[in-house]
Amino acid sequence: MNISELHANEELRRHEFPVSREKVFLAHAGVCPVPRRVAEAVCDYARLSTLGDQETLLPAMRLSQSRERAARLIGAKPAEIAFVGPTSLGLSMVAGGLKFRRNENVVIYFDDYPSNVYPWMKLADRGVQVRFLNVRELGRIRDVDIMGQVDENTRLVALASCHFLAGWRIDLTAIGEYLRKKRILFCVDGIQTVGAFPTNTAHFDFMAADSHKWMLGPCGAGILYVREEVQDQLRPMVWGWNNVYCPQYVAQEEMKTRPGGARYEAGSHNLLGLVGLNAAMELLLEVGVENIATELLRKRSMLVPLIEAKGYTVLQSSAPTANASGIMTFFRAGTDMAALHQKLEAAGIVASLRADRSGQQHLRFSPHFYNTDEELGRAVELL
Repeated sequence: MNISELHANEELRRHEFPVSREKVFLAHAGVCPVPRRVAEAVCDYARLSTLGDQETLLPAMRLSQSRERAARLIGAKPAEIAFVGPTSLGLSMVAGGLKFRRNENVVIYFDDYPSNVYPWMKLADRGVQVRFLNVRELGRIRDVDIMGQVDENTRLVALASCHFLAGWRIDLTAIGEYLRKKRILFCVDGIQTVGAFPTNTAHFDFMAADSHKWMLGPCGAGILYVREEVQDQLRPMVWGWNNVYCPQYVAQEEMKTRPGGARYEAGSHNLLGLVGLNAAMELLLEVGVENIATELLRKRSMLVPLIEAKGYTVLQSSAPTANASGIMTFFRAGTDMAALHQKLEAAGIVASLRADRSGQQHLRFSPHFYNTDEELGRAVELL
């Protein structure tokens, strides 16, 4: 299946993405509806699980296949992948698993999504200095901003690959290369780009991303990436039968962890979630993430001028292609954005209602590759 084929065949599109039968879903930066094949994979495994041991009934190769697909999706090695669940948990495991000296600091962006703020703020309890990045515009983080605000005591920089409200994608390569030269660790919240834009893990050390947004997977079935060269620096935060060797399920005096990303998986896996994630990754790899990125940027170039023509301000509307994303967030002074959101909902168009720190409410459109131009046109007509 490819994007052109999908858009040319409405029956196929509605079959693969059942949500399109009922509504126009433009909120993939929030929580996505799952495609048919993801739902069927979960249902098939759930039915199979009524016949015996859930773990035994899931072939061991399926978990291995999931690691391989996750590695392909983000340009990593299978041994660098851990399945630990939500983005918040993955980022918290990085924050809690690293050792810090008292004079060291971490640099974060206070207006990032809270999942990528709170785990790092909590480090202050351990004597770590938490520094907030200063930028000129909401979400617009440039490599020069990082270069000017780290120093010899900076141990780690934690940023989102794309700002959840402004839709600005950071330059992971430029920032990562600079930090690597300075021997500063780089942790990325990748939930707003994995599945939507190509990911190159060569330039950062850690990344967490749940699958319930652009990856089109279930909630709580996420990926934690830990670069092979830094795995010994990140000690596991949770311990159990799965990540510590225990022959015949007998506890040993010496706690020896499994190698690779599996060292961070303490107990039983979220098997239903992983089955869904595996099917979602198969879909994304079939369509091609590069193709998805091209389609999202095409949609953006079409939508932004139409929204602006209605008198709305679109955040980061003139972002360069390298920093643009599938997120379009907008507002208009004097307009009740909450009422407009309800109007769209009543017409069967799902968008996101969000607010910035000042309390200004915004509407956010985040279409995926399967949304059609006709659907987008309908949404704009109602603005």
